[in-house]
Amino acid sequence: MVSAEHDAMKRGAARLSVASNAVLVALKLAVGLVTGSVSVLSEAIHSGIDLVAAGIAWYSVRESAKPADEDHHYGHGKIENVAGTIEAVLIFGAAFYIIWEAVQKLRTGVVEIESLGLGAAVMAVSAVANYLVSRHLLNVAAATDSVALEADAMHLRTDVYTSAGVLGGLVAIKLTGVPILDPIVAIVVALMIVKAAWDLTKTAFFHILDVKLPEEEEAVIRDVLENYREHLIEYHKLRTRKSGHIRYIDMHLVVPRQMTVEKGHALSHEVTAEIERRLPYSHILVHIEPCVGGCDRCTVDCPKLPAKR
Repeated sequence: MVSAEHDAMKRGAARLSVASNAVLVALKLAVGLVTGSVSVLSEAIHSGIDLVAAGIAWYSVRESAKPADEDHHYGHGKIENVAGTIEAVLIFGAAFYIIWEAVQKLRTGVVEIESLGLGAAVMAVSAVANYLVSRHLLNVAAATDSVALEADAMHLRTDVYTSAGVLGGLVAIKLTGVPILDPIVAIVVALMIVKAAWDLTKTAFFHILDVKLPEEEEAVIRDVLENYREHLIEYHKLRTRKSGHIRYIDMHLVVPRQMTVEKGHALSHEVTAEIERRLPYSHILVHIEPCVGGCDRCTVDCPKLPAKR
């Protein structure tokens, strides 16, 4: 259920993320070692985690595009949710390491930073690069409904703010001459990273537990069903979940007991086609069941249905 165009878009965006993170890791690590800034080094570690996460995202979008097979009857979509969850765990780990390093600096009081201008320059480059890449990833994620790319984009967008925070800290040290600001900024950066990790957990992990689709998407389904009120009596047992970019929807439609199998089959196709048009990448299962009857008069024109105009 993945078009060749969308698959190519997802893979291209994932490769771009890997390449940009690889460059930033090397740049931040070199500058962090030269300047001795724990906040710059913390950003290098963060970008290193970003690189691992980008690699996982690239692998997951490639694997999730595979069709259903003998062992995976529902396809491979949930690998994107798994990838997003792994990203969140890695980010949590990086944040706690950064906090530990910063606390050690604060305890010892030994903070030596050199070449502040160089550190500020690499943070500015990092913020701009991550903003551009994350914006592209978010656009592709929105177009393809990719959980893995959305998680990667959210991660990189957080990097924009953390890089800007480190840049502000280095500028503050330059202006005040107080180097102890560096580990304090590193802790603030780490706390922002923790917030990003939690957001990624909510985006990726909870869909592994088969939570229902967002309320606005279920409202679309109900709106479609309301548009077919002239042809059905009611609907119930509406259930939804998501696996990667694929939505799974099933429902029971109650129709007049006089309706033929052919007409009931045609009705289910019309309903599913309309839902798929409004919610792409939907896999829909419809169960048709007859009305229990019991009316005083039970004719072909079922009195329970709205009068046709």
